[in-house]
Amino acid sequence: MVLSWMASIFKPGCCILSYGGKARMSALKEKDGVWFVYDGDCPICTHAAEALRIKQEFGSLSLLNAREAVDEPLIDEINKRGYDLDEGMVIYADDQFYHGKDALKFVAKYGEANSLFMFASKGLFWSDTLSRLIYPWMRGTRNWLLRRRNVSRIDNLNLKKEPTFKSIFGKDWDNLPPVMKKHYANHPYSAEVTTVEGVLEVFCKPPLLWFSPLMRLLGQIPTFNEKNVPVTVRFESDLNSKAFHFNRSFKFLGRKPYVFHSRMVQINDNELIEIMKFGLGWRMKYSWDGEKVVLAHKGYALQLFGHLIPLPLTIIMGAGNAAEYPVDENTFDMEVSITHPWWGEVYGYKGRFEVLN
Repeated sequence: MVLSWMASIFKPGCCILSYGGKARMSALKEKDGVWFVYDGDCPICTHAAEALRIKQEFGSLSLLNAREAVDEPLIDEINKRGYDLDEGMVIYADDQFYHGKDALKFVAKYGEANSLFMFASKGLFWSDTLSRLIYPWMRGTRNWLLRRRNVSRIDNLNLKKEPTFKSIFGKDWDNLPPVMKKHYANHPYSAEVTTVEGVLEVFCKPPLLWFSPLMRLLGQIPTFNEKNVPVTVRFESDLNSKAFHFNRSFKFLGRKPYVFHSRMVQINDNELIEIMKFGLGWRMKYSWDGEKVVLAHKGYALQLFGHLIPLPLTIIMGAGNAAEYPVDENTFDMEVSITHPWWGEVYGYKGRFEVLN
């Protein structure tokens, strides 16, 4: 869909067209004109790439199939700059790189409005605000189509080879104790599962306690008061994304197991959001302070159509914080608390877990 718009930018018969393929060039500076890096296993992308034309004033147009041109210097530079080709196409022109929504802005700026597609492109991608709003939907549609066809990811950044949380902890990853590396061992785009079991003390105070029925309806944290609660947590990777899923089962006395599911998604660097039922999310920053893993409160947000909408809930619910303390190679202690600016600590749980695998 995204690339179909590009296919209508330029008038047929008024261009010089060449294909990048696997041809090796000595340096990027030798690459004249516009280079379009696309996914050759995406039928929409391939069709659009074959139909793409460019005006003579831009010079030549080179098409590069990212799945075939592994040793191409341009792909090497894309990888060095951290552009994920599974998250968007790349345009290289005049020594500049344009990725994802910025590539579409390039198209909107320099293309001719000679078709319905280009009218739409110019109307939707002329501003940063509109690009940020619309592009996630388009990217999601493209990825959904590839999943439907059982087409694997390009993974040009080799994300599958590194644990999901390695980029989150950054340089501190190597300083983590063994138990924490086991805890956060899952790789993205996989079916890996890490299981931990432990016993928690859970407490909840008014006014949060008054909202217990609503919290349960919304699939949020368990608002009970009980000690020695057996808990099993499965940390699950996602085959189609970098999300890190938490599947928790609390076994309160005399009740059915309370299942609390959430998933963590990296926003940037060490900032993440834990998304719960109905898209409600808790934003946090992960860090290792030399003694413990710290999850510091950064506010709340609602995930809606691929966007995060800030919610002023801290004044209502309080600020959430958490910490995990290594005990030995297979055991860690953890604590979670919600502290309200007026009523103090209104919720929390703490206890010890053992990593089973």
